[in-house]
Amino acid sequence: MRLRYSMAMGAAAALAAPAFAAEANLKLELPRLSVAEYHKPYVAVWVENAADPAFASQLALWYDVKKRDNGGAKWLKDMRSWWRKGGRDMQTPMDGVTAATRAPGEHVIGLAGTKGLATLPPGSYQLVVEAARENGGREVLRVPFDWPVKSAQVAKAQGEHELGAVALELKP
Repeated sequence: MRLRYSMAMGAAAALAAPAFAAEANLKLELPRLSVAEYHKPYVAVWVENAADPAFASQLALWYDVKKRDNGGAKWLKDMRSWWRKGGRDMQTPMDGVTAATRAPGEHVIGLAGTKGLATLPPGSYQLVVEAARENGGREVLRVPFDWPVKSAQVAKAQGEHELGAVALELKP
């Protein structure tokens, strides 16, 4: 009897669980800048509801995680949009979300199965990417997408200074 009950519960949980994409990748380019004093940018990636830009979910946060006593966290508020949308309430570092800053170049973030996407209710959303550099600029890009994924989607945005090309690739 216990076995049947646990199998029934497992099947019910699988049916109740939100659908998530088999493949979900974010391609993010950090441009190489010719400046006298270059610092790797802090980058935040999150999801907002498209109709009402309310914060929905954290996906990635790159900052100087190795500074003593979590000293890199004090500069997170320079990513002003992210900070206001939910960054100030986030406990850093957050397992599976925070990571070290990255060098210029193209980076791919695998989002398939992340808690941030898997828990989204069906609807229209925006993936938001914000980058800020010490002694540099700040830039925010928004990429619209629909969830859950019914057909392959590629949504793109192009940055002008702190961010290069940003592409969200979703496949069912």
